[in-house]
Amino acid sequence: MTQKKSDPSGSSLFELGAYLDQKRRVIDERLHTLLTDHCASSRLFEAMHYSLMGSGKRLRPVLCIAAAEAVGAGETELVMRTACALEMIHTYSLIHDDLPAMDDDDMRRGSPTCHIRFDGATAILAGDALLSLAFEILSEPAESMDDPLQQLAIIAKIAHASGNRGMAGGQMLDVGAQGEETDLASLRRIHELKTGAMIEAAVVGGAIAGGGTHAQVEALSTYARSIGLAFQVTDDILNVEGDPEIMGKSTGTDELRLKATYPALMGLDESKTYAAKQVALALDALSIFGSKAAPLHAIARYILERKR
Repeated sequence: MTQKKSDPSGSSLFELGAYLDQKRRVIDERLHTLLTDHCASSRLFEAMHYSLMGSGKRLRPVLCIAAAEAVGAGETELVMRTACALEMIHTYSLIHDDLPAMDDDDMRRGSPTCHIRFDGATAILAGDALLSLAFEILSEPAESMDDPLQQLAIIAKIAHASGNRGMAGGQMLDVGAQGEETDLASLRRIHELKTGAMIEAAVVGGAIAGGGTHAQVEALSTYARSIGLAFQVTDDILNVEGDPEIMGKSTGTDELRLKATYPALMGLDESKTYAAKQVALALDALSIFGSKAAPLHAIARYILERKR
């Protein structure tokens, strides 16, 4: 992506493509190091590495780092561990989501899914191991991480967001809604839990790791909830009209599975308008940060305009 966007102050141009490329390189290097340092070579390790080091967008860890930057911090040890743990949890959820008992997908990130490349049992265990490793990394002491209360707050936020009151609970509601009548309020609740909770955990986790104030954390939480909803609405839209070659996965699957989606309930045009309104709310929440939030501004717009 080479698109440039004005930063919040209007004083300069921010190039999102270069920012994302740089952050992805840093994140990928750290993910590889953490994985190899904590795991012995085995078939399980191969499956974990295969899924984690695929060509993902790294949206959640990038959001974590960008939120830390918005509150005035850099890529500290705690920020990077939080970012990497979030990607491990996200990858675990994708491995399990692709299984035959869930969405039964053969492709993920342009490659065969974990259970296709290996087998079902290995895929389940690879997901389990990535989830456990994420919390191991978050809880380990380190010389440059001298505030255990920050660590505990981040662990609590991510555990809540990934469990029965967050992502896993949302996935269960989503499975139960397939083929059933679902209204917009119920659909929004599914997406707030399934997708939005972990996006909020990424942004708030970065803000906490960066030492953000209560007011800053609250503003970023509002931003995250809005882009989380916009992300899911856009995901639904792409499942209807996206290009499988660009996305690296099949399209049209929501309709085949009789899943409740925003385009199915609202129509494509109204869904696009709704996603745009959520992004506008997100950008408004960033007003207190000035130019430090330029990456978060650009990411919000990217979520609306993305093709995969």
